Formats: sequence, C-alpha cells, structure tokens
Amino acid sequence: MKKEINILENSHLVLSKLSQGILLTTKVRNQINTMTIGWGTIGIEWREPVFIAFVRLSRHTKEMLDEAGEFTINVPNEQTDQSILAYCGTRSGRDTNKIQDLQLTLVESDTIQTPGIKELPLTLECKILYSQAQDYDLMPGSVQKSIYPHVDPEQDKTSQDVHTMYIAKIQKAYIII
Repeated sequence: MKKEINILENSHLVLSKLSQGILLTTKVRNQINTMTIGWGTIGIEWREPVFIAFVRLSRHTKEMLDEAGEFTINVPNEQTDQSILAYCGTRSGRDTNKIQDLQLTLVESDTIQTPGIKELPLTLECKILYSQAQDYDLMPGSVQKSIYPHVDPEQDKTSQDVHTMYIAKIQKAYIII
C-alpha cells in the first residue's frame, strides 16, 4: 500500500536524510541495482518537479542509469536499519546482488519499471530528462582538491572519475506503508 505525497511540500523529508545517505535504485532488464548517494537535490526544472542526482563515471549504477533512463529514490525512516546504507555504499553491483544480499523487499512502481524498496519507504519514481558529465576544468580549485584529488587534468577526460549529473522528473512520490 502507498500513501501519495506532494514532493514539493515534503521535500524536507528527503533533503534532511540525504547527507546521511539515501538509495538510488535502477533496473535494466532483470538486474536491479541500488547504491547509497549523499549528493542531490529536489527542485523545479523546465516547469517540472525534479530530483537531481550525481553519480561518478566509474560506478556500475551509472552504466545502468544511462541504459534504463529512470530510477527510484528510496529514503530511510527512523526504523530503517542503517547497515543497509553502509552496505549499499561500499559494495558494487558488478560484484554482488545487494537486493538479494540484504533481503530487501521490492515494491512495484506505478509509472516506471524500477521498483521501490519497502525498508526505505519514502519513494520517488524518476524519469531522466537530461544528463551531463561535470567538467573538471570548470570546478573551483578547492573542489578539485577536496573531492577529486586523484584526477590528473593532463590525462584523457575519460579517465577522470568526476560525476554525471542526472536531472529526472519526479513522476510520483509516496510512502510505502
């Protein structure tokens, strides 16, 4: 069962948890992968409510996002086992099935193919509208040094592990109950 919410009126429920970690989940064919993210925001772009997520170029999730074109955001509540976030933030979907490992309960989405996760009940169903890799050379020096200290600007851009920004329309927002 789902209780639909107005995400713009309730954006604080997502943003207040973001710095501690929330899950971004995507699905390609029968493979579902989830990862912990700590960067993102909710806003309005092109007159649509959007979630903006940032995923490093090297992540397995990025490959899946580019193919799927959609994702769910799964936000923990006070009852959520925090070890879920720790596990999903330290394991790669290339090497393990995190959903299966943690025995997470998948909940079918209403508008996209990617499911929500019952254990992280606040769910946003998101359809990617636009994505773009961040340009290392345009970042402030302080960001280059603190966030990307191992990037060599002399190397080919494809070797730089910067983030891709995904702007996705929030198709639906609800709490799984």
